[in-house]
Amino acid sequence: MNDARRSWRRTYARRIWFSDLIVLVWIVFGTQIAWFGTGQAEVAVKSGIVANDFSYWSFSSILVVLWMWSLSLADTRDHRIIGAGNTEYVRITRASVTLFGVIAIIAFLTRIEVARGFLLISLPLGLLILLFERWLWRQWLVAQRKTGRYSAQVLLVGSRRSVTEVAAELIRAPGNGYHVVGACIPSGAIADTIEGTGIPIMGSINAVSAAMDASGADTVVITSTDELPHDKVKEISWGLEAGRQHLVLAAGIADIAGPRITSRPVAGLPLIHVETPRFSGGQRVAKRVLDVTASAFGLILISPLLVFLAISIRLSSEGPILFRQTRTGRGGREFTMLKFRSMVVNAEALLPELAAQQRDAGNDVLFKMKNDPRVTPIGRIMRRLSLDELPQLFNVLGGSMSLVGPRPPLPREVELYADHVHRRFLVKPGITGLWQVSGRSSLSWDESVRLDLSYVENWSLVGDIVIIAKTARAALAPGETAF
Repeated sequence: MNDARRSWRRTYARRIWFSDLIVLVWIVFGTQIAWFGTGQAEVAVKSGIVANDFSYWSFSSILVVLWMWSLSLADTRDHRIIGAGNTEYVRITRASVTLFGVIAIIAFLTRIEVARGFLLISLPLGLLILLFERWLWRQWLVAQRKTGRYSAQVLLVGSRRSVTEVAAELIRAPGNGYHVVGACIPSGAIADTIEGTGIPIMGSINAVSAAMDASGADTVVITSTDELPHDKVKEISWGLEAGRQHLVLAAGIADIAGPRITSRPVAGLPLIHVETPRFSGGQRVAKRVLDVTASAFGLILISPLLVFLAISIRLSSEGPILFRQTRTGRGGREFTMLKFRSMVVNAEALLPELAAQQRDAGNDVLFKMKNDPRVTPIGRIMRRLSLDELPQLFNVLGGSMSLVGPRPPLPREVELYADHVHRRFLVKPGITGLWQVSGRSSLSWDESVRLDLSYVENWSLVGDIVIIAKTARAALAPGETAF
């Protein structure tokens, strides 16, 4: 069983290797046949560096081999980057673009005339299909990981508090591929479990090797070093089997994205530099261009749907079509947010009574009720599919909101904020955000804050595009988290 668990990395990498090869053969040779037909087209050579002209069949074969080699050289199948994050996609893109750039330079220097159309079709099409293929593999891998397969079997080592915190985070996101099977803490509380889980504590920090053998763990995660003896981490590292067992250090900082972290060795010490969040003028301009372009195009595209919803609201219940509400935006400034009315007209007057009857567990600031009696029949459908949010595209055009950002809070909610929560006002609130694609109404208050602050700290244009794509998928398949 342990050997099967440990070999999943090789098995998965091998499967990706073969699927990459199939994609590249299909794209490169398919492009050649589409461009030149099935005849014996020749690559013209106008210098003496290459003796004779050679066929495109040979050139395509060499291109496939070099492309596969570039993907391997860039470690695009490394188990440390698969399943989560965008590093895998970035490496594939960089390796592919670099390869074609080198080919273009070599062709220019050696005066080898390769058809530009052949290269201009092969690169973007091959890259697009490669990324799609890897995305499909990732969906399969995440589904497997949710059942405990194709995951690192993790033994947590550190203080009891840090072990509990890290275990909760890893359990919350099984798709990232870390399945916790046990823990070792300084006190060595055998026959005990990590708080809130059924994960066993398997002894003290001196019993790591025995705990790994007993639990079948292949990865040790050091959650903290405060209560560990000097050089204990080195000792644990030296005891691991090279290539089959792995050591991971969990930094005591959360929700910091990779681009802001740089490791720099200084006098033998691996110092980790964490850059402070930067919100440059160029970044704000790029975000605004995306907001204006996408919202304007979206309003034009869905205008028939907007008209249909407006008519449905008017005919189904008394009251205005639009619901206007004061929210707090960037810099703490208040603005009027637009939504399609999904509740009865006197919904705000009924709120205090409902809030006293039922409030989400663990959510001390936001009021969410799964079967809110104030919601109209048409409103229930709109809220489930997030259609009531569509008029906020006008807020985006007007500049008070963004397509992606923290949830726009009510002024009365802001009055209850802790000091650190006010960092969410560094950016404009959004129609969607990490909270929208990570659980929506099922999230607790602390989870909502953590996601919002994570977005603010680590904003990127690519991240916005990814969230928008995930929002579209979540709206089409909302599950039980939308109400």
